[in-house]
Amino acid sequence: MSILVNKNTKVLCQGITGTQATFHIRRSLEYGTNVVGGITPGKGGELHLGLPVFNTVKDAVAETGATASVMYVPAVHVKSAIKEAAEAELELVVCIADSVPLRDMMEIKSILRGSKTKLIGPNTPGIITPGQARLGIFPENIHKPGRIGVVSRSSTLTYEAVLETARAGEGQSTVIGLGDDMLIGIDFVDVLEHFHKDKSTKAIVLIGQLGGTFEETVANYYKNLPKRKPVIAFVAGDAIPYGHKMGYAGDIITHGHITAQDKKDAFAEAGMIVVDNINDIHLRLKELE
Repeated sequence: MSILVNKNTKVLCQGITGTQATFHIRRSLEYGTNVVGGITPGKGGELHLGLPVFNTVKDAVAETGATASVMYVPAVHVKSAIKEAAEAELELVVCIADSVPLRDMMEIKSILRGSKTKLIGPNTPGIITPGQARLGIFPENIHKPGRIGVVSRSSTLTYEAVLETARAGEGQSTVIGLGDDMLIGIDFVDVLEHFHKDKSTKAIVLIGQLGGTFEETVANYYKNLPKRKPVIAFVAGDAIPYGHKMGYAGDIITHGHITAQDKKDAFAEAGMIVVDNINDIHLRLKELE
């Protein structure tokens, strides 16, 4: 079992003929991901990596029956790419690009509101269901199928969380990097809701970070769940002084005035298992046995 993507998910790649797309789609195909085509305007009718290339997402969906897309397009083109995906009624879109203009993201949130399309990202490593599907830039060799769900706001610490599950002798059901930017698509609440519905996911590792109020929101959600799976939570940035402005976009909203400890306190009050060191996650996973 898994959430959002599996071996049967038919995947498109927007911007497939670009250098980064070519590199990662080739790896995803080798991994077994069911990539069925790609989109590059003006190159419709060609083949790339043995896959058909289409001019539009709508044409690709009509021809292949795809339900998901991973996009390797420049930040300035993300809005139009997501709009096209939403109009084609794709169920899931993964956006790798960082530095998407804030105004564009506000318009993207409006476009997606009421649509059937869920967005992961931007500025994300993507989503991977080990042994089944890889949409993004994950180092696939560190993953193995298992029963621990992983969701993270920090792209690089996503990999650390995966390694911690391995140290505990566990694998992952699905791993999702939400994205480091100030405005993102799906959030912790969306992902925890899916993990709680997935029978194969027995516990969840959640990585938060400074900036925004995503952690406080999911803490309130988790606290009010009638039946809860164990969540082991870590918040990056504990050593950052109060009031210090971080160098990444997420901290613009709170200006450094919500500390990592504030977020950890919210998690603990909600009933999550909070660790002060990411290297302790495997110990807490072992204790769950």
